Amino acid sequence: MNEYAWLPLAEMPNALGEPVGEAVIRQTADDFQVDEELGFDPDGEGEHLLLHVRKRHTNTHWLAGQLARLTGIPDNDVGYSGLKDRHAVTTQWFSLRLVDRPEPDWRSLDPELIQVLAVHRHRRKLRRGALRGNRFRLRLRQLTADPEQMAQRLQRLRETGMPNYFGEQRFGLDYSNLTQADRVFSADRRRMNRQLRGLLISAVRSQLFNQVLAERIRIGAWHTPLQGDYFMLDGSRSGFADDPEDRCLAERCRQQDIHPSGPLWGRGRPPVSEQTHALESKVLQPFAAWRDGLEHVGLAQERRPLRVRLESLQWRFVDGRDLVLEFFLPAGCFATVLLRELIRYPDYPAQ
Repeated sequence: MNEYAWLPLAEMPNALGEPVGEAVIRQTADDFQVDEELGFDPDGEGEHLLLHVRKRHTNTHWLAGQLARLTGIPDNDVGYSGLKDRHAVTTQWFSLRLVDRPEPDWRSLDPELIQVLAVHRHRRKLRRGALRGNRFRLRLRQLTADPEQMAQRLQRLRETGMPNYFGEQRFGLDYSNLTQADRVFSADRRRMNRQLRGLLISAVRSQLFNQVLAERIRIGAWHTPLQGDYFMLDGSRSGFADDPEDRCLAERCRQQDIHPSGPLWGRGRPPVSEQTHALESKVLQPFAAWRDGLEHVGLAQERRPLRVRLESLQWRFVDGRDLVLEFFLPAGCFATVLLRELIRYPDYPAQ
């Protein structure tokens, strides 16, 4: 229905121009390390166990199933805040609803893949998105870029932030989540697996956002105000509409105190006007069926920042040809989007 109109991320513009070199990522699992930060402390009591786990070569869904079987609870009683890549070393939190059941022997989990770091009691099940963010440590190997050019690009990203595209992971292998998305809005939806339905809806919503962000980058206004913008406060889900009398908005954007936003489509009137409303209407006009579908599945109109602050970005060059990056990203942001501003890379998964 919309295949002629949507662009894959690879064909969307970079914010800072062409990458400055090439490198290899994930040559080993240790090259891609991710640590989840909850942003709150465990309650210390309650019917759930809050489990802090380090995993290697292991995806989140598989590990959740292993934890359910080990504790003898239904899969639905296992909670987690986000999905983590299999081809990496990651720390992640899980909640297990354990009522009148003994705590199992965690040593029965495969120690080469899974290590339980801490166990706490907690009152609530972990929900998707209930996460402050993720801290990354990435090693880029066989870097071809000039170190000075790379350092300049990284400094620009620190000063301007990075575009907040949804990464290709959101769309499934070969964008399959988009190519079958029309099923979500048809009569077939009642026969669809609930988890798959959620993935397809999320992919559609994410693609519409990416289309708008790509156009804002194309015209050079992804991190600067347009008339009629809706701004998000840095590090917050709160925001406010453009005020023509406020002369400080451009400076606040430059300082990354606030960010222009793009649509996460759903029911309701978009909180933008003038230039921004005209731009978003033009970009999203070909996607009327997807927009109507998102409204009818009950989603409310939301906004997402068009960029991400990278204040904690650090880097160092090691062993002559490698680059180590360390940075923090809020929940829902993608490390691969940062990488595409730096390098071209074959993504070799760890074996």
